Amino acid sequence: MKKEELRYEDSTLMEGMISFRAVIRGMESGVSRRRILRVLYDRSRERNLAGHLSYVRAMSYQHHFEVIPADPADIDALATGTSHGGILTVCSERTIPALSADAIPNRGFFVLIEGIEDPYNFGYALRSLYAAGVDGILLSPRNWMSAAGVVCRASAGASEQIPLYIAEGTDAADLFHRQGYRVLASDLDHSSPMWESDLTLPLLLIVGGERRGISRALLEKCDGVVRIDYGREFSAALSAASAATVLAFEVLRQNRG
Repeated sequence: MKKEELRYEDSTLMEGMISFRAVIRGMESGVSRRRILRVLYDRSRERNLAGHLSYVRAMSYQHHFEVIPADPADIDALATGTSHGGILTVCSERTIPALSADAIPNRGFFVLIEGIEDPYNFGYALRSLYAAGVDGILLSPRNWMSAAGVVCRASAGASEQIPLYIAEGTDAADLFHRQGYRVLASDLDHSSPMWESDLTLPLLLIVGGERRGISRALLEKCDGVVRIDYGREFSAALSAASAATVLAFEVLRQNRG
């Protein structure tokens, strides 16, 4: 199988120190129940990796995993990308809980993304949403977290540090409404510009993928629709990751302080 095809395969192999540190932070914060099984490092780089390995070994004593030297060819054969820096982390699966009312704070910001079709784009979206302060991400039962290594790398570790929940879109909208949230969608039809829209919390924002968008059944559950106006005539849609980024930071702006 070609390496570019591996990104679509199930994987719990995390590549590089950023991913390793993110898994540790997710474990220690209680956000993730994932566990580290072992860490492999490139034996030919041991001297250059001394600082990183000191931290890895310290964490191994706390979290009970092996730290194993490996040949460079073995590291490269296992890795999907080339930015691993000689460190690979083999993890357990992450159990993602079903959404419940207990997970929803009184004045939170959650995002549901429908229809992203690439794990890298999904990771880019999670990176931006985490940076914007989102309290949680809602995922459909079929999502890209099975390709956790790719998503973690693309999200700069954010995927391991942000709370994730499984929920069907219409069920989630009903639950958030019962918790006093407004539910807004990003779309074009019957929409208002985002900077003329009330994006104050508590809020559930729904962003659709570039191809399929948001289902009609889910749109009918929404309290309103917002759009991102462009600076020039442009017939194409932004990627879901880009749209989620712009909207999330507008939510942050409107709720600053």
